[in-house]
Formats: sequence, structure tokens, C-alpha cells
Amino acid sequence: MPLFADRADAGRQLADALAEYRDDPNVVVLALPRGGVPVGYEVARALHAPLDVYLVRKLGVPGHEELAMGALASDGTCVVDEGLIQMLGVDEATLESVVQREIGELRRRELAYRPARPELDIRGKTAIVVDDGLATGATMRAAATALRAQDPAAIVTAAPVAARRTCVSLAHVVDRVVCAQTPEPFHAVGLYYQNFDQTSDDEVRRLLARAEADRTGRGTDV
Repeated sequence: MPLFADRADAGRQLADALAEYRDDPNVVVLALPRGGVPVGYEVARALHAPLDVYLVRKLGVPGHEELAMGALASDGTCVVDEGLIQMLGVDEATLESVVQREIGELRRRELAYRPARPELDIRGKTAIVVDDGLATGATMRAAATALRAQDPAAIVTAAPVAARRTCVSLAHVVDRVVCAQTPEPFHAVGLYYQNFDQTSDDEVRRLLARAEADRTGRGTDV
């Protein structure tokens, strides 16, 4: 049975689980695009915290792209599942080809989502990193590994729904893991949503603009 009507509903439920961070001036919310942005927007709005995207891409197994063999962050941090790569017989050339393709997509999204706006400074801050769900956790692991180099006070992984084993695994990488729901057995993230339509670039831009307007008190027609 679906647990959430859509990503906005999931974000509101997740925000309830993160209520202790509300009105903390040292909290920032970083959403993993694209699906994490509608969730992150609701979290940031409820916590009265600034919102930004953090760009990271899953490295999908060729022919089975939904299966993550690793992930790549915008600063070049690459995390791979060596066991899975060996088991599937993915050679170095194939892996490099996937990495180069995703580097191109990261650059495209950087221009699409942040044409002139700098990244939020998370040094000394509590960074709440949000996605719409965690299956293997590969993209979240890459994001957390890269963000650690920016010297935040703490990294909190947050998702509306996640595999329990993934939450346990990520707890060794981040300072805290907050998952609103951890159903067992865990199935594909999309099965827990009534509406899991793909989030568009336009929606990402619209929500980022709306979040900034919310914070500054300016209206927006974006």
C-alpha cells in the first residue's frame, strides 16, 4: 500500500520527523535532484531553513540503469560498489564510459539549476540531505562523502522511505539517519507513492525559486 500521496506529502511527513531542527539558524537543507527537491522543499519550508540542491548522479549498470553500481558527486567524488561490479563483470572501460556520461549530466544540471547562484556554504552547519527514498543508498553515500570535505558540523541523511539495511549502512557514513518509514520487505521506492511521476527540471527551478522567495519574504510567479 502507498505510504504517500506524492513527494510533497512525503516531505511534510518527513518534516514532522525532523521537527527538532525547526528554526535552527545553523541548519541547511540540501535536496538531491530531481526527485528529492519536492521533498526537500517541504522540509525546508517546515523547518524555516534555506534550501539548495546538491548534485549527484547514480552510476547505473548498463542495461539495468535502475541498479546502482555507484554514484558520482558534482565535485568529482565517486563511490562504487566493488562487489557488485565484480559480480556483474563490469569492466573498467564500461565503468569509465558511464562515469563520463554522468559527468556531462552533472554539468548540464549545474547550469540548469544554478546558472548564477552560488552553492550554500555549509561549513559549521548541520546539513540535512534529503532524497525521495533510499534503496541502495548509493547516491546518498556519494553526496555525504563529498559534503564531508566542506567541513559541516553534522550531516543528517533524511528520506521519507528507505530500506532498513540501507539506513544501517549509511549510519557509518553520516552523523544521523532519519527515515520516516522503513517497510520490510523493502520494494522499489516508487511503490510507496500514489503519484511518483518524474520531477522535471522546470519543477526543480520553480521550487528553488519559491524556497528563496519564502526565505526573503518576496513573492514569486516562477
